[in-house]
Amino acid sequence: MSSDQRYFLVGVGGSGMMPLAMILAGRGATVAGSDRSLDQGRVPAKFDALRAMGVTLHPQDGSGITSPDQIVVASAAVEETVADLVTATGLGCPRLTRAELNARLFNASPLPIGVAGTSGKSTVTGMIAAILHAAGGDPTVMNGAVMKDFASPDRPFASALVGTGAAYVSEVDDSDGSIALYTPRIAVLNNVSLDHKSLEELNQLFGAFSGKAAHAIVNIDNPDAAALALALPRDRVTRFAIDRAADLQATDIVEEPFAAHFSLGDRRVRLAVPGRHNVANALAAIAATLAAGVPLDQAIAGVEHYTGLKRRFDLIGTAAGVAVIDDFGHNPDKIAATLDTLHAFPGRLLLLFQPHGYGPLKVMRRELVAMFAGKLAAGDRLVMPDPVYQGGTVTREVTSADIVSDIAIAGGDARHIPDREAAAAALVAEAAPGDRIVVMGARDDTLPLLAARMVEMLARR
Repeated sequence: MSSDQRYFLVGVGGSGMMPLAMILAGRGATVAGSDRSLDQGRVPAKFDALRAMGVTLHPQDGSGITSPDQIVVASAAVEETVADLVTATGLGCPRLTRAELNARLFNASPLPIGVAGTSGKSTVTGMIAAILHAAGGDPTVMNGAVMKDFASPDRPFASALVGTGAAYVSEVDDSDGSIALYTPRIAVLNNVSLDHKSLEELNQLFGAFSGKAAHAIVNIDNPDAAALALALPRDRVTRFAIDRAADLQATDIVEEPFAAHFSLGDRRVRLAVPGRHNVANALAAIAATLAAGVPLDQAIAGVEHYTGLKRRFDLIGTAAGVAVIDDFGHNPDKIAATLDTLHAFPGRLLLLFQPHGYGPLKVMRRELVAMFAGKLAAGDRLVMPDPVYQGGTVTREVTSADIVSDIAIAGGDARHIPDREAAAAALVAEAAPGDRIVVMGARDDTLPLLAARMVEMLARR
């Protein structure tokens, strides 16, 4: 990528697009973009941050695309009828998907480190970033979440790092099959479970991804990932686990409300993030950085300084004796991990889960219902508003009401309140001292604002 290239990013404020805009601008390219959320006036602070990085913003009406030498980038979710893409087609602009652009940057780097799996990708990417940065590696990092370690008042949306080192660390998406575009030197496979595709498709994608790497890091606590590891040459894979013997195994795990610590061989590792799932994530990050040449002592020191991601078990505030937590949980495994972490300590759970689309609800219906029915403890309450909808065409075959009905039949305490604000108000009205309110969902960056309003509502009661 040369510094004189011009890019126009359609949906520039998206969680996958914004860090790419940061990386392109940081490397000297001319970057412009548009976003439906910008036109709707949603999350203005995010777009102020993009402007401060030198990204020029336009309405999503085609007016920002003026020359055939602009490279127009859009995610697969952007419809061809959007004015920007219509204009780009008319001018004959080169086109890339978000994944194609990221894969080009990734594959061109001297040390591409790809993090794949159904859950934990952003966290492991952030942990690897923390370790490499602390070890002086100055990595470039493409993350789908804001990394608290690198955020500051003048840089609140730190979902990317632009470094001069060899490593390009990126989470790699499996939802649209674009994982096939990436050629990692080091591949991390955290887990395989149902999300956007069938398990058969996921195993094929993750197996091919791991097989291309010079070295793979695989979680053998996950049965599907463990099976994929068996297909790899033994000298090209590091196996990690917390429940069985492995090359890197965590033992003597002790959980705290917002921390965890464990033994790794003869060393004690102390994390500033909670949950057994984050112990596993830490093992993945340590293993990946060992494969990149970081000494074990430095890898442990780096992961111990990791402070987490926004929207990953993120304590927004406490009022009236009630803690409000914002979390990215949106598929069965992610939600189950958060509930397990919270259930390790006393207190009722009041959950607001906003599904991230009607399509995912259809794919995950049975697994979501089984997970909630099995994980909701006595006294816990689940409230589901309608799925997030930000425009475009959508088929509404399975709704929040359907999921709630199924959970109720299975014995869980669940309610469907279509309007999100009404759902939040209902939980605030019910909350008592000692309760934990958890706001869950993906693809909607206004959820943290909702969680903050809930803290304010609790304080005013």
